Amino acid sequence: MSRFYVGGKVVDSVDFLRKRHWAWRLDLWPFAIIYGVWLAAIVPSLDAVDAFIVLGSLVALHILVFLFTVWSVDFKCFVQYSKVNDIHRADTCKVTPAKFSGSKEIEPLHFRKLAGSSNSEDVEEIYFDFRKQRFIYSKEKNTFGKLPYPSKEKLGYYLKNTGYGTEAKVVAATEKWGRNVFEYPQPTFSKLMKEQIMEPFFVFQVFCVGLWCLDEYWYYSIFTLFMLFMFESTMAKSRLKTLSELRRVKVDTQTLMVYRCGKWVKLPGTELLPGDVVSIGRSTDQSGEDKSVPADMLILAGSAIVNEAILTGESTPQWKVSVMGRGIDEKLSTRRDKANVLFGGTKILQHTPDKTFHMKAPDGGCLAVVLRTGFETSQGKLMRTILFSTERVTANSWESGLFILFLVVFALIAAGYVLKKGLEDPTRSKYKLFLSCSLIITSVIPPELPMELSIAVNTSLIALARRGIYCTEPFRIPFAGKVDICCFDKTGTLTSDDMEFSGVGGLMESEDLETEISKLPTRTLEILASCHALVFVDNKLVGDPLEKAALKGIDWSYKSDEKSMPKKGGGNAVQIVQRHHFASHLKRMAVVVRVQEQFFAFVKGAPETIQERLVHVPAFYVKTYKKHTRQGSRVLALAYKSLPEMTVSEARNLERDVVESGLTFAGFAVFNCPIRGDSATVLSELKGSSHDLVMITGDQALTACHVAGRVNIISKPALILSRGKNSEEYEWVSPDETDIVKYRGNEVEALSESYDLCIGGDCIEMLQQTSGIPKVIPYVKVFARVAPEQKELIMTTFKSVGRVTLMCGDGTNDVGALKQAHIGVALLNAIPPAQKEKSSSEAPTKNDTAKSGKSKKLKSTVENGEGPSKSRAVSRSESTSNQAVNRHLTAAEMQREKLKKLMSELNEEGDGRSAPIVKLGDASMASPFTAKHASVAPTTDVIRQGRSTLVTTLQMFKILGLNCLATAYVLSVMNLDGVKLGDIQATISGVFTAAFFLFISHARPLPTLSAERPHPNIFCSYVFLSLLGQFSVHLFFLISSVKEAEKYMPDECIEPDSNFHPNLVNTVSYMVGMMLQVATFAVNYMGHPFNQSISENKPFLYALLAAVGFFTVITSDLFRDLNDWLKLVPLPRALRDKLMIWALLMFLCCYTWERLLRWAFPGKMPAWRKRQQHVAATIEKKKSL
Repeated sequence: MSRFYVGGKVVDSVDFLRKRHWAWRLDLWPFAIIYGVWLAAIVPSLDAVDAFIVLGSLVALHILVFLFTVWSVDFKCFVQYSKVNDIHRADTCKVTPAKFSGSKEIEPLHFRKLAGSSNSEDVEEIYFDFRKQRFIYSKEKNTFGKLPYPSKEKLGYYLKNTGYGTEAKVVAATEKWGRNVFEYPQPTFSKLMKEQIMEPFFVFQVFCVGLWCLDEYWYYSIFTLFMLFMFESTMAKSRLKTLSELRRVKVDTQTLMVYRCGKWVKLPGTELLPGDVVSIGRSTDQSGEDKSVPADMLILAGSAIVNEAILTGESTPQWKVSVMGRGIDEKLSTRRDKANVLFGGTKILQHTPDKTFHMKAPDGGCLAVVLRTGFETSQGKLMRTILFSTERVTANSWESGLFILFLVVFALIAAGYVLKKGLEDPTRSKYKLFLSCSLIITSVIPPELPMELSIAVNTSLIALARRGIYCTEPFRIPFAGKVDICCFDKTGTLTSDDMEFSGVGGLMESEDLETEISKLPTRTLEILASCHALVFVDNKLVGDPLEKAALKGIDWSYKSDEKSMPKKGGGNAVQIVQRHHFASHLKRMAVVVRVQEQFFAFVKGAPETIQERLVHVPAFYVKTYKKHTRQGSRVLALAYKSLPEMTVSEARNLERDVVESGLTFAGFAVFNCPIRGDSATVLSELKGSSHDLVMITGDQALTACHVAGRVNIISKPALILSRGKNSEEYEWVSPDETDIVKYRGNEVEALSESYDLCIGGDCIEMLQQTSGIPKVIPYVKVFARVAPEQKELIMTTFKSVGRVTLMCGDGTNDVGALKQAHIGVALLNAIPPAQKEKSSSEAPTKNDTAKSGKSKKLKSTVENGEGPSKSRAVSRSESTSNQAVNRHLTAAEMQREKLKKLMSELNEEGDGRSAPIVKLGDASMASPFTAKHASVAPTTDVIRQGRSTLVTTLQMFKILGLNCLATAYVLSVMNLDGVKLGDIQATISGVFTAAFFLFISHARPLPTLSAERPHPNIFCSYVFLSLLGQFSVHLFFLISSVKEAEKYMPDECIEPDSNFHPNLVNTVSYMVGMMLQVATFAVNYMGHPFNQSISENKPFLYALLAAVGFFTVITSDLFRDLNDWLKLVPLPRALRDKLMIWALLMFLCCYTWERLLRWAFPGKMPAWRKRQQHVAATIEKKKSL
């Protein structure tokens, strides 16, 4: 079996190969035979010129075969390798990555003997390394699997772990997992330049330049070649710079105490192995900068406050606790149990050791066991993402390929015509004929095409950077113009992070809020004051704004000794004994406290979760919390129970389930979460510009619907899908519970016509089981109580039914969705409270704590929004914007580090001493766009730039198409009549074209989004009709003008292959070519409603006027010396006047035709419903099978 299906997230399949002996390679022996045949048979039978033309063709073919082995992995495998079925005969393998994970690669296959145990012989291990991950062959499963790390074992396994007992085990583990380092080779400029030069476009461009040199267009060739090399070397230089930046990210070399061979030893972080037991705490280097955690590790004893900004963009320190007290048979899940895991790259701000654990750390650190090292850590995973970024989204890549193919067909027809006519004339030089045909075919692809496309994208990059929006995958920008559905997270995105404590509800029968603090029961106040995860870091209280708001609202204080007390009056102090932290899958948190000598359990969480844990549920419970959530408030249920007498250590060891059951209700804490000032206006503009809006939040459905109504996401009556009373059937219920409609999967589309639909996370699970996902999700406007993985599922569903999606969120829980969306916009809006916290300055994420289904515990307050830092960023970005020009086609992974550096430069504080306000941590790179705004306004900026780029690339393709068709005609039919261009003429024409393209792409988008949408594709009736109509007019004008000129020079005989010399026909064809060029740009320029009009785009207007002026001057023969230099002959007056009038008529015809088509074929919303029905039907079919 030569192919193995791996089916993982990284690798899809592996093919076994064996390298051929060099003599048997298919790019060597067949050509050796062909060259022999040429020498033996062709050289004697043809004259020297023809024989060398044949040789030139053979060499070109040989070079092309060699280049194809560079461009195509499959072709390289076919030519240089043979397939084998037996793994032991293979020495190489072809790795096909999973979908959207990049391109295929050839990797060497390694065989090594592993030392077995004493009584067994050595075990052979077969493996290959792919993108810094090792894949090992498993005989049992008969396929390859990722190298396993001890990160999914039972908790009991870790608690019993005592590290490596013998030196032999350390050696074996080092051999298995390697050192804990990020190793990748430093590329050189020459190597990168070689890569750039081997790109298909570049090779093709150099080939064209060679042909032009053969046809004696020296100036034009040198001009083009110089532009190409400048372009490629700046790109190679910028890639080198970004790769060098990336190599600076290293595993911290801090020395740790590690328990090996029965004793504690000092080791650097780079020597850690999975399974090592270490002692870790806060440590700083000479400059006072906190050192980062060297690997992913599970805390066995002790607790730590960690800054995870570099990974998650979460601005607030996170609380990490040990796994002691958890069930020993539970399996570890790093995603679910992230409150127990220290991630590599994060920084410990403070730690508390646990003295009761059976192992004692000699340096007073927390005890932890290493789970993963190197590229397998969370930081390593991000490094891999940056290095081997997902599939590059290029500007209409496959479409541009098809469009060029369409033009090649025309060129082949023209070349065929020249060949046929040329062969009819036996006196014509075969060399010149071959050259003419080659030039016609190559003229179709203008050498400046990649530059033109990247200039359009670059202009948008610079414009976005000036607005504080940074893009790490530039070629996603045209996708932003096609977006038809915008999804928003609620908390921290549409609503502000600043919570306001409104009061406590549900204390009496009445549903009203009790806002008077003095009237609140003592127990309720104590729960609000102590059931939280607030913490002191460097004498500053940090944590979730919601918990801070509660403390402030009840006027209590919290001290660093974990004691809460009222600021006024004589209440009792509450001492926190043990915390059970908030977990997103539990939707609640609990604390064990001591008030005087009595122990209590205090719990808070989502109302529906707490309801199941109460001894007695008040009759008004559901009615009260629903009333407040309908008004858009965040509601947390509070509950408590008193505990029997016990010691502090017994209280600490109480199981979580015991603490959180048999509770007594103590009221609902109600918080108001103000909507950001501009959310409603921004969303209303998006809705008005033909976009559907969707909200995806972890908050409660009623709260979500209320906010969605206020920000224009829903405008029709809302219906929420929930389980019916008998809990078997599902039904749609209105927020006030007056309308109830039974749920039927097939009726959702019809229902969405008259209602706006909302579903919760639990309903998504039901839909997954009943295959209802594609039937329901595409029609839903509000998703509530969704977990992070479900956000990702919603995005992939929208994509599967053909929607182009935008997701705007602000944090860790959104990362999956931000990566899945075509356009992900991450908002960074925190300003760190303390001077010390240098890198804890990323995007503050949600604060949907216990109430929402989210894994958040802490978050700092946003103090002064985006004050001075924003204006500074704007002013500094102008100076750095020219760097953005060097970022075109650089691979996406290179962009990321470059932008990281740019970002830190943009945000440097003026005094040079204080830390930057925002350092772009690697993880905010999980989103292609990162905006430094505390508002959703960047979404409109991204869409405006996207539409502008889309329109610009579309008009570029139209202009290129028309120019190429005209060139093909001039080089074929007119060339046979002896019409040629002079070298200087060609150069001047090239300079004008380059200038026009440059200024077209600098058109700025209009400040407001229009309801009209741009055409998303090159292939549509509008583009084809426009091209054909304009080309017909151009052709008619060209033929008529040349025929008219021939009347004035009937006696002169023109040789098709003679060198260029000035005559009337040449002069007229050059002038007409210039007029067509100017008319093409002027007619096809797309201004309003997306970009500035021609009169507003001043550089383009001046370039057009200069071109019109130039051809008016040369046509009217005002400066004879200029015309002599351009090798133009004087025109007869009658011909000159005719040319001017015809040019004006040609322009008016083309302009009218283009305007008529734009009116007849406006851009439309994509018809995704048909696709949705098709997807749903396919899933039904599979299910029935």
